[in-house]
Amino acid sequence: MINKGKYGKYGGVYIPELLIPAIEELEEAFYKCKKDEKFNKELEEYYKEFAGRPTNLYYAKNLSKKVGCKIYLKREDMLHTGAHKINNTIGQGLLAKYMGKTRLIAETGAGQHGIATAVIGAKLGLDVDVYMGSKDVERQKLNVFRMKLSGAGVIPVDVGSKTLKDSINEAFRNWMSTVDNTHYLIGTTMGPHPYPEMVKYFQSVIGKEARKQILEKEGKLPDTIIACVGGGSNSMGIFSGFLDDIDVELIGVEGGGEGVETEKTGATISKGTDGILHGSLSKVLQSDEGQISEASSVSAGLDYPSVGPEHAYLDSINRAKYVPINNDEALEAFQELCKTEGIIPALESSHAVAYAIKYAKKAENKGKTIIVNLSGRGDKDMHIVSKELKVKT
Repeated sequence: MINKGKYGKYGGVYIPELLIPAIEELEEAFYKCKKDEKFNKELEEYYKEFAGRPTNLYYAKNLSKKVGCKIYLKREDMLHTGAHKINNTIGQGLLAKYMGKTRLIAETGAGQHGIATAVIGAKLGLDVDVYMGSKDVERQKLNVFRMKLSGAGVIPVDVGSKTLKDSINEAFRNWMSTVDNTHYLIGTTMGPHPYPEMVKYFQSVIGKEARKQILEKEGKLPDTIIACVGGGSNSMGIFSGFLDDIDVELIGVEGGGEGVETEKTGATISKGTDGILHGSLSKVLQSDEGQISEASSVSAGLDYPSVGPEHAYLDSINRAKYVPINNDEALEAFQELCKTEGIIPALESSHAVAYAIKYAKKAENKGKTIIVNLSGRGDKDMHIVSKELKVKT
């Protein structure tokens, strides 16, 4: 499946020559640490003692009864900092420390990756700067404050769409001039090799736990795994535990924005075409001339105009299915989970919940066992949801 960073035709390394030494250094360090017993022992210790793993596989009894399927939620929302992002920042933070780096930089959309980078930087004694689109700074003020409390610098990016795509561009620019002491801690399964493989490795703990837990609870594998997809790290993390089980259906849920029939969408696999963005070949939202289109979603973490290359590959071989959920559907699912289970999901995760409800209501799916990866909690989104619901009422 993977050959030097290639997933079929997708992936690879498409970066300025100035960054080649940094990528080669990172690749060497990652493969060395991946096999290093001391590194992995330290990683496991941080997962348990700092992040709060393992997370529970929770049977959503009330929601299950309502929709006619057995729905389990993998509770990544219960982790320190409130989302799955901490799994990856712990791994890359430790890797940076092993490499002798003294500074971390990161991009962030919804702010969860920025927070997770800030706290691991504080824990490991590393300086942190986070690039964040000014549009996202405004709609995620609470997360910006949390980053600053942990000692990180938050650098607003006021160009382009002023969202995740542009913060990634600025982070890459900074990295080119600071590679000697800086590690760029990419937050999802995008970017040049080894990032997609590396982020998947650090997030694979989700899939390993979920597989063990569902076998303990049900005595069999689930019928379906559902997870939201922006860049694709939480989904790749849980998918990884079931990729070889061809009878387990894998479904990635993209942000459909205001609806997939409009131009304001983030449904990259559904509407994108092959292209190169941020260091790898994948599916990209772009014009016929190759100009990158602006992605749009009510959730800041899903408005990225590309997707991790392994997701593009899984779609191309029909191993995983990718579907869009629009803003209204996500907001309805947000409220539904609050009312039925007393759990407040992140807007990103609400997309996965929305499709799980839609999927479960189909006659042919009645009685199936579904795991939804609840990638994060909704504290950060309360003011957005309040505003959106006020407009609709």
